[in-house]
Amino acid sequence: MPQFYLPAPWKSEKPITLTTELAHHLRVRRVQIGETFPVFDGNGQIGQATLLSMTGKTGQAELSNIQTDTNRETSYAITLAQGLAGGDKMDWIVEKAVETGAQIIAPLQSERSVIKLTRSSDEERAQKRLAHWRGIIQAACEQCDRTVFTQLEPIQNFQAYLQSNPKPKLKLLLSPGATKSLYSVLLDNDPQDIVLMIGPEGGHSPEEEVMAQAAGYQIVSLGERVLRTETAGVVAITAIHSVWNPEIQNRLK
Repeated sequence: MPQFYLPAPWKSEKPITLTTELAHHLRVRRVQIGETFPVFDGNGQIGQATLLSMTGKTGQAELSNIQTDTNRETSYAITLAQGLAGGDKMDWIVEKAVETGAQIIAPLQSERSVIKLTRSSDEERAQKRLAHWRGIIQAACEQCDRTVFTQLEPIQNFQAYLQSNPKPKLKLLLSPGATKSLYSVLLDNDPQDIVLMIGPEGGHSPEEEVMAQAAGYQIVSLGERVLRTETAGVVAITAIHSVWNPEIQNRLK
């Protein structure tokens, strides 16, 4: 059975009221009174919940075996700075970034982005998109057993993001025309916090690449083939784990 999101605070000494969403999921899963199911709070806390009652759109459960479990998180934090993509591509990108282990997702309004969400008139649409993506993050964590929610940053303009708060020392912008490979950079550096910047459909403009380089980004390539924007992030995050994650390396020996 997958784990279910149950917002904190938790108290093991008395029953806790289920959210309407969780009660609905339990009904769909046909969880019966007296059955136990795993829960997490999105901040690394996990536990076992025993269903006590279901009334109307909610219910109550008793919690036990509460503990902290962040074993699925890596010591290095991956930030995916993703250019806004059209259609439902961003939904797929967010879901797969969570499943592959990104700790931070920063949606960026780039020059070639099909959708525009950074103008003052777009604020309501932007907030709806962010709320929708947070729901995708929650569902992806439930599915892949991550206990810590991936952080979703506000939608920002590309240039504003470059000028924002200090980012990790290792910052990479992926470009098909780059002469330096992502793998070579990873092999030359110890595991550390990293930013992966990926453009929308059509990639970053030459002007954006110049601005990124001035902000300390290295321009790197994933190889000879040009990948779709919704594919590049998954491939790049997986490459990072394959080079830097010692557990994966040990399994492959």
